Amino acid sequence: TIPLIFPPLKWYFVLCSYLVAPGLAFCNSYGAGLTDMSLPSTYGKIGLFTIASIVGNNSGGGGVIASLSACGVMMAIVSTAADLMQDFKTGYLTLSSAKSMFVTQLLGTAMGCVIAPLTFWMFWTAFEVGDPDGLYKAPYAVIYREMAILGIEGFAKLPKHCLALCCGFFVAALVVNLVRDITPPKISKFTPLPMAMAAPFYIGAYFAIDMFVGTVVLFIWDRVDKKDADDYSGAVASGLICGDGIWTIPSAILSILRINPPICMYFRPS
Repeated sequence: TIPLIFPPLKWYFVLCSYLVAPGLAFCNSYGAGLTDMSLPSTYGKIGLFTIASIVGNNSGGGGVIASLSACGVMMAIVSTAADLMQDFKTGYLTLSSAKSMFVTQLLGTAMGCVIAPLTFWMFWTAFEVGDPDGLYKAPYAVIYREMAILGIEGFAKLPKHCLALCCGFFVAALVVNLVRDITPPKISKFTPLPMAMAAPFYIGAYFAIDMFVGTVVLFIWDRVDKKDADDYSGAVASGLICGDGIWTIPSAILSILRINPPICMYFRPS
């Protein structure tokens, strides 16, 4: 069905992806079991650049569509394998049945085949997904598209000075991390993290403002009652994350029904 949805991704590319993916899935599962970090996007980029270079720019941007589709196929397989590993690990620690865990994973995957498209449709209908000035900017969509274009046409298609800026800030990030590692703790604690600094550039300034507000609240809480802050900060953070995530469902429903709030404050470029 994937070649029917995305014609530039031929059936033999899908077959090759399915043949290569199990080996990459094993690597990702092994890494996730050791570090608790799943990196499907890293393995997905292998399929993205490979298919982009093979298909090229045939049929008016076909290489971009094919490479992004192959990346999605690869990421779905690799990510599911790592999730299963994490489930087995949790089941082992809680003395649960491995068979029950596997059957539940199959049921969850089957449910996801229905729920995930419906959820995407709800967001796509209710919000302007991908709008650079909207709430859901989808920054990684732009990033992966640019990577696909880069895989097809090379560095020549990048904006002017883009590669120079990228290399310059890459070196700057290495220098900053080196400074953090070689300086004493009383100095290194004031050195910023390049990865944390990069997040607002992808997502937007509002993310940095939210992080700043949370940091200030936690800092004050830690000063007032350090023990309570250490004991309950995780629970407070979990509640905020869950509440914000669940609210997207009624927010989407209200948006679909065209029910607008009586007042709204929003910051956008002038």
